[in-house]
Amino acid sequence: MAAGNVNPFNLSDSEDEADQRAEDGVHIEKSPSVGTQGPSSNNPFSPQADAEPPALLVSSTRTSPSVEGISVSVAAAAMTVALAETRVSVDVIAAQLIRDHYILTALEFHTELLESGRELPRLRDYFSNPGNFERQTGTPPACKEQGLGPGGPLNRAGSISTLDSLDFARYSDDGNRESDERVAVLEFELRKAKETIQALRTNLTQAAESDTQERNKNYSSHPETQEPIRPLEKRALNFLVNEYLLKNEYKLSAITFSDENDDQDFELWDDVGLNIPKPPDLLQIYRNCGSALPSPRYTVDVAVGVESGELTGNYITQKSDLLQQQQTEVVEELEYQISLLNEEKQSLADHIKKLQSEIQSLRRTVSPPPPDQGSQPTPPSSSTPPQPPLDNGQYLDIRGASEPDKPPTESTPPTQTISNPTHTSSQSHAKLKSRGTVVFDQPNRKLSPAFQQALLSFCKMSADSRLGAEVSRIADNEESVMLMLGRCLPHIVPNVLLAKREELIPLILCTACLHPEPKERDQLLHILFNLIKRPDDEQRQMILTGCVAFARHVGPTRVEAELLPQCWEQINHKYPERRLLVAEACGALAPYLPKEIRSSLVLSMLQQMLAEDKADMVREAVVKSLAIIMGYIDDPDKYSQGFELMLLSLGDPSERVVSAIHQVFIPAFAAWTTELGNLQTTLIPSLLARIEKLLKQGEHGLDEHKLHMFLSALQSLIPPLFSVVIQNAPFTHRVNLQGDIPPIEVTRFPRPASPLQDIATIVGSRETLSALLILYDYQLEHEGTTGWDSLLWVVNQLLPQLIDIVGRINVASTTCVHEFSRFFWRLCRTFGKIFTNTKVKPQFQEILRLSEENVDALTGNGILTKATVPIYATGVLTCYNQDEDRKLLVGFLEDVMTTLSLSHAPLDSLKASFVELGANPVYHELLLTVLWYGVVHTSALVRCTAARMFELILRGMSEALIDRRVAPALITLCSGPEFSVRISTIPAFGTIMETVTQKELLERVKMQLASFLEDPQYQDQHSLHMEIIRTFGRVGPNAEPRFRDEFVLPHLHKLALGNNVQATESKRIDIATQLFEAYSALSCCFISEELMVNHFLPGLRCLRTDMEQLSPEHEVILSSMIKEGEIKVENRGIGQAEGSVSIAASLVGEDAKTKFLSKMGQLTTSGAMLANVFQRKK
Repeated sequence: MAAGNVNPFNLSDSEDEADQRAEDGVHIEKSPSVGTQGPSSNNPFSPQADAEPPALLVSSTRTSPSVEGISVSVAAAAMTVALAETRVSVDVIAAQLIRDHYILTALEFHTELLESGRELPRLRDYFSNPGNFERQTGTPPACKEQGLGPGGPLNRAGSISTLDSLDFARYSDDGNRESDERVAVLEFELRKAKETIQALRTNLTQAAESDTQERNKNYSSHPETQEPIRPLEKRALNFLVNEYLLKNEYKLSAITFSDENDDQDFELWDDVGLNIPKPPDLLQIYRNCGSALPSPRYTVDVAVGVESGELTGNYITQKSDLLQQQQTEVVEELEYQISLLNEEKQSLADHIKKLQSEIQSLRRTVSPPPPDQGSQPTPPSSSTPPQPPLDNGQYLDIRGASEPDKPPTESTPPTQTISNPTHTSSQSHAKLKSRGTVVFDQPNRKLSPAFQQALLSFCKMSADSRLGAEVSRIADNEESVMLMLGRCLPHIVPNVLLAKREELIPLILCTACLHPEPKERDQLLHILFNLIKRPDDEQRQMILTGCVAFARHVGPTRVEAELLPQCWEQINHKYPERRLLVAEACGALAPYLPKEIRSSLVLSMLQQMLAEDKADMVREAVVKSLAIIMGYIDDPDKYSQGFELMLLSLGDPSERVVSAIHQVFIPAFAAWTTELGNLQTTLIPSLLARIEKLLKQGEHGLDEHKLHMFLSALQSLIPPLFSVVIQNAPFTHRVNLQGDIPPIEVTRFPRPASPLQDIATIVGSRETLSALLILYDYQLEHEGTTGWDSLLWVVNQLLPQLIDIVGRINVASTTCVHEFSRFFWRLCRTFGKIFTNTKVKPQFQEILRLSEENVDALTGNGILTKATVPIYATGVLTCYNQDEDRKLLVGFLEDVMTTLSLSHAPLDSLKASFVELGANPVYHELLLTVLWYGVVHTSALVRCTAARMFELILRGMSEALIDRRVAPALITLCSGPEFSVRISTIPAFGTIMETVTQKELLERVKMQLASFLEDPQYQDQHSLHMEIIRTFGRVGPNAEPRFRDEFVLPHLHKLALGNNVQATESKRIDIATQLFEAYSALSCCFISEELMVNHFLPGLRCLRTDMEQLSPEHEVILSSMIKEGEIKVENRGIGQAEGSVSIAASLVGEDAKTKFLSKMGQLTTSGAMLANVFQRKK
C-alpha cells in the first residue's frame, strides 16, 4: 500500500511536484493519529453540544486502510442512530452559529440551505445586511478578539478575515508580534472550518444514500417510472466503469474516459461518497442482477484477501481426488481470516474511541470562548509542537507477548497505525503456516512473557515506518518478492544518482513483468520511461533493450495495454531526448505489437511526430521507426499513407532526416511495394509523373530542390528495381547454389548508401546474387528478353520516359544536369554493361543523330543543344572506363563539337559536358584529347570552339598538364591565320594567369597577350580589344600583383587613351563600357601611389571624358572614383600613408570586389543617387 502513496510520474522532471507529493505524504501519514490525549467529551463543536454533527467524530480517519474504514463506518452509523432522536431545528443551529460568530460556517450553512431550496429567513436577513460586516474604527482586529476594545456589530473571527478584508495600511509591522499569533489563529480556524465543511458533506452523502435507497424501493415497485440520474449516482457509476476498464486492460479507453470526466478523481472512492461503502464491481453486479443484492450498508470493501501463496495447497487443480481436501483447507483458512478480522475490528474500534476522545479534548482546548466573556483565547495547537503519544515506539506493546517463542513478525502496511502487534503476528502466522514452524532454543528460565517482551524492547528495532515495515517482513515466495519490489522501487528510484539509474532497469523490468497487479505494473513502466531526465544514446539503448525483452516475455496484448500508453504520454515531452526515446521505442516494439495497432495507432503517432516535432534527431528516429513499420505492415490500404510520408520526409529541411529516408525508409517501403506488385506499376510512375508536372510548371523557373527530391527518391529505388528484374526473370528456376559459385566483382555495383540498398541483402545472400547475375548476363547476351516482363517494362517504358524528361530540362542548370547524370550512371552500373550497351545506348543514339540536319541553327532547338548531350556523355558513356568506352566518349564529344560548330548552334550542351567531366581530374587527359582534335581541325569554327572550351577545364587542372598540353595548344591556335581563332584564346590565357603560379609559364602567356596589344596588325581589331579588356576585368583582382601592376593597369590606360580618339561611336561606347567594368573591379585592389598617379587616375580621367558624352550616369560614378583616388594620394603625401595602406589592404579580396560590384549593379538613370555610392564618409 505504500507504493500507492508515491507518484512516480515525474521522478526527475519537476521538483515542485516532488515537493507537493512529499507534503501530501506527510498529511496522509499524520492524519490517523492525534498527538494529545484528553478526557472524553460530547460537545466538540462548540460549548453547546447540540450543534455537533455526529459524523465529524470519524472524519479524521478517512485516510486509514480499508479495515479501519470498516470500523469507522460502523462507529459512525452507531452514533448516528444514537443521536437521531435529539434532532435540533435548523433555525436554532443558525442562531447558535451567528451568536458564537461562526460566520463562515453560517455562510456555508446558508449556501447549503439555498441549494436544497430551504432558505432560512434569519440567515438571509443577516447576510443581506452590510452593517453586520462593518468594522468599528480605531481598534485593530486583534484587540477586538482579545476583548480590549469596544465590541462592534461584528467581532470578526479569523476564519473570515480574507486578504481583501484586512486594512494593511492601518497597521505597522515594526515589531508587532501580534501579527504572527494572528496568522497562527487564522490558519487554525481555517483548518477547523474545512473540517466542518467536510462533516457537512458527510451528512449530505448520508442523506443522498438514504434517498437512493428509498428510490430503489420505489423503483422496484414502479419500474416504469425512473427519475433522471443524480450527481452521486453518476459519479458512482463513472467510478465503477473506470474500474472495469482498468481491470480488463482497456487502458486507452480508461484514459479517454478519465479525460472526459476530469472533475472526478478515479483513484479515490471517497471522492464519490465520504461514508458510502463501495459497491461490488460491474462484473459482480451483472452476475447477481437476477438475485437480490445485499444492502450496500452491510457490504464492505475489505483490502484483505487470500493469496495463492498463502493457501496450503494449489487452489486450482484438476485432480478430482484432491478437490474435496483443498476445499476444506480453503474453508478453514477463510474462517481463520475471519477470526483475525474480528480481532482487528475490535482493536480498531477501541482505537477509534481513543482518537474521538482526543479530538474532543483538543476541541475543548482550542475552542475560543464567547466574545462577551472577555477572556483571552487559548493559543492554537498549530503554534505549539504536538505532545508525543504515550507509546512513542521505544517500548513494544506487551499485548502481543502471548507467543514469545515465535520469531519477529511482519509489520502492517505503512498507512496503518502500528498499535496492535497481535494482528501483525497473526498475519505473519497465516503466511508461515504453509512452510512449517521454525523452532528456536529456549532458555531454562521462568521469566514472564510480559517481562521478556519488555526486555526485548530495549533492542532498538523500528517497525513503525514504511522502510521498517518492509525490512521486518521477509518474502517467502516469488510473488511476495514481486510485491515487495513493487512497493519499494518507487521509493528507491528517486534516491539513485541520475548517472547510475540505468542499473535499475533490469530490476524494474523484471518486477513489471511478473507483478500480479496491473496498476503496479503500469506504475513501474512509467518509472522506466521517466527513469532519466535526458537519457543519452547508451541509456536509451538500455531502456529500449529492456522494452524489447519485456515485449518478448509478456506478448502483444500486454505490450499494447502497458507499454504503448507510456509512449503516448511522452509524445510531446519538453525534452527532445525523451521524445527521441518514444520515437525509437515505437520502432523497436513494432514486431511485438498486434498488426492492427501497428498499422493504425503507432503509425499515427509517428506521423504526428514527423509533422510536428522540431528536433532533427527526433524526426530522424521517427523516419527509421516508420521504416520498421513499413517492414511489418500488411495492410494494402496503408500504401498511400506510406507514400505521403515518404514525400513529407524527402522535403524535410534537415540533411539527417533526408539521409535516413534514403538509407532506411525508401528501401523498406520499396520492399513492401514489391510484395504488393506496385513498384513498377505505381511507385516509380508516381515519381516520374511528379517530375514531369514539375517541368511543365517550371518553364519560367524550375524548382530545382523538388526536382532533386524526386530524382533522389528514384535513384534510391534502382536497387529494389533491379532485384525485381532478376528475381522475376525466366531463369530463376535454373538457379543452382551448389558447387563453386564465383564471387561478385567488387566494382560490379555502385557502393550502397546503406545495407538495405545492397542488392545481396535484398535477394538474400551474395551467393544467390552471384548465381542470378551469371544467368542474367547470359540471358541478355544470348537468349534475349522474350517473356521477361519486368525487364521489358524498364526498356520500353521507363527508359523512353526518362530520356524524354532529360530533353526538357534546362541545359544551363548545372545542378539538374549533374543530378540526372548521377542517376543514369547508377542505373547503368546497376543493370550492368551488357544492358547498357544493348538497351540504353541505342535509345540515346537513336535520338542523338549526329548530323548537321539534327541541329536547328536558327532557333537552337535541336536535340544536340539540349541536356540530353551532357547527360548521355557524363551519365552513360562514363559508366565503364575501358579503352573502347573511352574511345566512344571521345568520339561522341568530337562529333558534337564539330556538328555544333559547323551549324553555328549554341554551345551550351557542349559546355555543360566539359564542365561536368572537368570536375573529375580523371577525365582531364580525355578532354584534352578531344580539344586537340579541335585545335588541328581544318575548320576555323571548330578551332574557335576548341579554344573557348579550354577556359572551362583549366580550373583544377594540374600546372604540369597545363604547361605540357594546354599552353602549346593555345599558342598553336594563336599562330593560325584567323583573327577569330586568336581572339577565342584570350579567355583561356587569362584563366592561366589567374590560376597558375609557375613563372616561366606566366611569362609565356604575358608575351602572347603583349603581342595582341602591341602588334600593329591588331590595332584595329575591335573585338580583340573588347575580349582583352573583359579578360583583364575578370582575372585582374585575382591575378599575381606583379602581373597586374606591370601589365594590366598600363595597358588599360593605353586602351582608355586610345578610345578617346575612336571615331566610331558604337565601338567607342563598347570599349568604354568594358573599361568601366574593368576599372570598377580593379579599384578594390591595392594600388601603389606611383601606379595610382601614373596609370590608374589618368585612365579614369580618359574614361570620364568618354562617359561625359556617352553615359552621364557612369560619368558621375567615375568622378567619385577619381576623387577617392586623389584623396588617397593626398593622404599618403601628408604622412597618413600607413593608415591608408591598411584601409586599402583591407579592401583586397573577393568579398570587397563582390560588395563593390553589387553597388555597380544598382546603376539607374538617377545621377544623384549614383554619386552617393562613392560619397566620402564624413
